[in-house]
Amino acid sequence: MVDFFKMIAESYAQKENLVLATILEKSGSAPCSGGTKMLIRPDLTTFGTIGGGLIEAMVIQTAARVYKNHADHIESFDLKSKDKKSQGLICGGTLKIIFEYIDWWKNQNQSFYEEIFRLQEAKQDFITITRINHHLNNISLPEKWVCTETGFYGPESEASQNLVEEVCTNFEQYKYRAAFLEPSGFYVEPFFCNENVVIIGCGKIGGVLAELSKLVGFYVTMVDDREEFANWSRFKKVDDVLVVPGLKNIENNVIINQYSFVVIVTRGHSDDKEVLAQMLETDAKYIGMIGSHNKCNYIYQSLLNQGFNINDWERVHCPIGINISADTPEEIAVSIVAEMIEIRRSQE
Repeated sequence: MVDFFKMIAESYAQKENLVLATILEKSGSAPCSGGTKMLIRPDLTTFGTIGGGLIEAMVIQTAARVYKNHADHIESFDLKSKDKKSQGLICGGTLKIIFEYIDWWKNQNQSFYEEIFRLQEAKQDFITITRINHHLNNISLPEKWVCTETGFYGPESEASQNLVEEVCTNFEQYKYRAAFLEPSGFYVEPFFCNENVVIIGCGKIGGVLAELSKLVGFYVTMVDDREEFANWSRFKKVDDVLVVPGLKNIENNVIINQYSFVVIVTRGHSDDKEVLAQMLETDAKYIGMIGSHNKCNYIYQSLLNQGFNINDWERVHCPIGINISADTPEEIAVSIVAEMIEIRRSQE
């Protein structure tokens, strides 16, 4: 997300208006998750991705209308072949996307993003709240607030007062999960700077890895679809333990961004591949997957068949960890943490 703010800051300096497309809600097997963003410039070139292919083409077409009307817009895309808007897509699922017209000649946009730029420069965590009326085709300029742990910036509003107070009071609870609060029309989105480790799979290696990751200063989240494995009695020292209904929509439960280190240690090849495909759609700083060279080659070929490419695979650390001839779960965890530290320090 830092790169997005950098692009927005550059457009602000040049007074070049933008359209920012953000997925508010996702259901089914639609690509990308809530909070995924794409910038569309006036010449309809883009920065970031919201799904690729025909979906992206549809988003660009809608952004062109937003530029023409100079008005924010919300549109739902039903990604089924029978839907005219889907243009033959068969992946299924739906996306609800807000298109924000960032007009730099409006003081509200200037002041809102100036505050964000200031917080980004100070490397301070913050949460944005956007109030929108999602029942309208073209919506008025949405009300926006920026909340930190100690206060907020934005217009005083009776409708938002309780939510703003709750976010500031329970800042840590909102810090890692975006939420579209219907029917009130509030979209709450966190932006944080501290590095978090998301361990997907709560088996033996995941448990040891969690302890070591906390020891070296990471914020640690454990994720599994089995409550007997993902529970606080097993992980007393981590920051968050999530039991998810399945491994197909991880980002619906935990935010993965450019500060995130993701470790995939599920119970089998098929689950690892399912999770890895999702993580490659994120901005994660580090993606590691446990497995032998044979397993890695198999999953690599499977991903190529799904439409991923060699550049995607180059992001994956598989076999995971620094090669120290590790054998036991404890030794493997040491090698993984060492690799994450190496990535963390090399990008400082």
